[in-house]
Amino acid sequence: MTRRRSRLRPSEGRDDRRPAWLAASLARSLVRAAALALALALALWPGVLPGPAVAAPTAAACVAPARPGGGFDLTCRLLAEALDGAPQETRLFAAPVARDFLPGGVGAVAFNEVVNRRRAENGTLVAFSEGSIDALARGGFGDHGLGDVRWLAALGLDHGAMVVRDDAPWSDLRGFLAALAAAPHRVAIGGGGTLGGRDWLRAAMTAKAAGLGAGEIRFVGFDGGGSCSEGLIGGFVQACVNDVADSQALIDAGRPLRLLAVYAPARLGGELAGVPTAREQGVALDWPVMRGVYMGPDVSDADFDWWRQRMDALLATPGYARLLERYHLSPLPLTGPALVAELERMVTLARARGPDTGLP
Repeated sequence: MTRRRSRLRPSEGRDDRRPAWLAASLARSLVRAAALALALALALWPGVLPGPAVAAPTAAACVAPARPGGGFDLTCRLLAEALDGAPQETRLFAAPVARDFLPGGVGAVAFNEVVNRRRAENGTLVAFSEGSIDALARGGFGDHGLGDVRWLAALGLDHGAMVVRDDAPWSDLRGFLAALAAAPHRVAIGGGGTLGGRDWLRAAMTAKAAGLGAGEIRFVGFDGGGSCSEGLIGGFVQACVNDVADSQALIDAGRPLRLLAVYAPARLGGELAGVPTAREQGVALDWPVMRGVYMGPDVSDADFDWWRQRMDALLATPGYARLLERYHLSPLPLTGPALVAELERMVTLARARGPDTGLP
């Protein structure tokens, strides 16, 4: 019998043969793996995708940690007007930005609420100021520190101001300090917070120019600038160490107040150009006031980045610059690491101020 020889080519050996269904399955697996790798790369590479990687917040609320009328309220009104005033096609939310008030401890109550109960709310922004950072630095918020929340953006720069009633007998800061030096027990100065707080500190440093020690001034603590202004109008105090923007907003609204001085290195512009600085009147003290917003510590990176990108875009628009002018604020567009670095600098400065006024 003649034995037939196999005519298989080397590539057609038994070990290399695969059924058609197996080859197709492998091909589909390779395609899926490649698609997954591409999607992962796009998600991780910033700026590649045209929109956010997660669903945007559906609504927003700004919490003012004091009663209406002060700097925190002004910050939330500024933010709400900036977001709600965008053209319809670029507006972030269908409903207006809500404004909530959570007064107490010059921001401490709101801070504790966010840290303890509202840690992950991706639509809640809380107003803060230089006073908030001062309180954190001095232990006014208990054991909390900068790292306990997520600092989103600085919205603008304000400055401190010495405010009196419009019928007060003093035409300038020099006259006020002369009256204070002559009878410190008869001139009560109000401000947000208590003894040792940032407004008391500014009052003490101002009184130092009149030759008075920190313990010689009568300081009356209020919950915030708005409450102090109402106390001033009612005659409970003779002056308030408030801030320019919220005080001028009340004046614009017809409240009987007047600015004696602004704690700025140079005169401010616009309708405030006629108000002299404290430096011009013998008090070499500047008091810049950052106004901004923070979020809860457990807000996801994706949600926080969504907000940060939109804050960066908003703060750079000409419309926002005009809004700042109307609110008597100066631009201070800070977000991300630049903002945190500035806050850390402010903490260091706040802790260094104590010895100048006899604080521990």
